[in-house]
Order: sequence, then C-alpha cells, then structure tokens
Amino acid sequence: MLNERRILVIGSEGQIGTELMWAIGNRWPDCFLVGADLKQKQSGAWVFVQLDAMRAGELLEVVSEYRINTVFLLAALLSATGEQAPDLAWELNMQSLFHVLKMARDGYIRQVFWPSSIAVFGPTTPRDNAAQSTVCEPRTVYGISKYAGELWCQWYHQKFGVDVRSVRYPGLIGYNALPGGGTTDYAVDIFHKAVRGESFTCFLAPDARLPMMFMPDAVRATLEIMDVPAERLSTRMAYNIGAFSFSPQELAAAIQRHKPDFQISYAPDYRQKIAESWPAVVDDSLARADWGWQPEYELEDMVRVMLWELEKKQVSPSEG
Repeated sequence: MLNERRILVIGSEGQIGTELMWAIGNRWPDCFLVGADLKQKQSGAWVFVQLDAMRAGELLEVVSEYRINTVFLLAALLSATGEQAPDLAWELNMQSLFHVLKMARDGYIRQVFWPSSIAVFGPTTPRDNAAQSTVCEPRTVYGISKYAGELWCQWYHQKFGVDVRSVRYPGLIGYNALPGGGTTDYAVDIFHKAVRGESFTCFLAPDARLPMMFMPDAVRATLEIMDVPAERLSTRMAYNIGAFSFSPQELAAAIQRHKPDFQISYAPDYRQKIAESWPAVVDDSLARADWGWQPEYELEDMVRVMLWELEKKQVSPSEG
C-alpha cells in the first residue's frame, strides 16, 4: 500500500476509465490524479493530458512531470474491434504495456494495474467453472495480447520485482459510457434500446451464455486489489473475478420483467464464434481466498439499476 498516491490513468475516457476516475477520488480523496487519453476530456476535477500510450517518450514526460508512482493502464483495442485491425490491436495492447513495465523496472513507477480479460480463454478451456490456472488458447488478437501480457507481467515481477497487479474482467455493463467494441457489449446496447422503447437485434445467439459483471463491482475489484498487501497475492498473472453469467435471452427476459413490450431478435455474426470460445462461468476462488473478492450485484440488481439510471439520463437515439 502506498502512503502517497500520485496516479495516472491511461485510457481515462474509455468505458472503464470514466467510471474509475470518479471511484479513485472517492476511495483515495488525498491522491493526486491525472487522466490521460487520446480523446478530449469529458468531465472531472482532475488534471488531464492528451497522450498516445504507444509513445514512450511522451509517457515518460507525463510520469516525470507529475511525479507519478501508480499507473492504471486501461488503453486497449477490444475483442471485436481488434479482429478488424489486428496489427493495431497487437501494437497498442502490447507496446503500451511494455512502456509501463519498463518504467516500473527502472524505478519511475512503484505500482501498476493492467487489466486482463476472459478473452485469454479459448475453445479448449472448460466451459463451466474455468479455473484460475487452466488451458488458455485464445482465438482473438485481443485474447492473445492479454495472455501474453499476463505472462510478461509475471516475468517482470519475478525478474525485477515490479509490483504489477491484474484481474481478468468478464463482460462489463455500465450506464456512463457507450459500448466500446467488445463481444459482450450487446449487454450494454440492449439497455439503451429498451429505455428508448426500441427493439434490439443481438449479434450473439440467444443461448450464448457468458460471464458478466456490473461496472461498480469491476471498478471496486480494480481498486481493492491495489490495496492488498503484496505478500497476500499468490499470482502476478491476472486473477479470475466473477459475478453472474447469462445469455442474451436470459438478459432480455430480465429486462422484460420491467418492460413487457421490449422485443429482441437475433442475427449472430462473427462475434458469435468469439463468444463460443469463452467459458460460461469462471472460478474466482483464488481471488476470494487471497484478497476477499466478493461481488455485490446480482443480475436482477444490475438490470434494475441500469434501467433506472438510463431513464434518468433520457438517452437520445443519436447515441446508439
């Protein structure tokens, strides 16, 4: 645990970053917080810099200028988007990680958070209750980069003592950002359509069951693992974290309990093959044992809050 946190969040304007920035300020109100992204800043009372995470020199300048000691590296090209631009996905996902790990190795940074994903799994991974250590043969560039990144994080920790920490995010659902190009992002878009009174066409099959998590739980897991004493962490690869699993038809049914007129249809595309390569449930017992991980939201809780929050926002059709 750091006495004085001077934090840089790379990817602060993304789906996770927009939520994480506010949560950091609430959890560590005395920290010095800097957000960085290629996009323009949306809101917030923190310092913001426009930054390309693939430019090591620019990144080092920011770290040095603001005396950063903690980095959350969220910049990435996600699963579905990455399959359309594989070279860029590999370069962004890996080069940004190398830059941060090397700065930590060289003493510029004391602590690193880097997120992994259920995309590290593949069709040879057991579908039910995928273990912390199991067969990982990812079939997407995103998954390949995440699994390679996990191994590099472990290597930098073992070789140089870099304090890098990670979790494998399941599909994430939140109301403060629009979908970001992931295979599980149908579970965000569907709420926007339901709130507008529109029907929804899902790009996955009705029975494509996947691990999911409400964004507040994901953000809390991200911050909790950074506070855990180092000696309690038994892996420096990424921890499985779980909450609930559902299929598109199960999610639609949960929404219809609140909005009976909501209609869904199915037109599976290339993302269905990606979904089929991932497990339906993950075993997060190691995270629970090592640092007390426990989700707070179940499916019905998440659906109720999502509909309530999006209705308050009065989402316009142009945003979908």
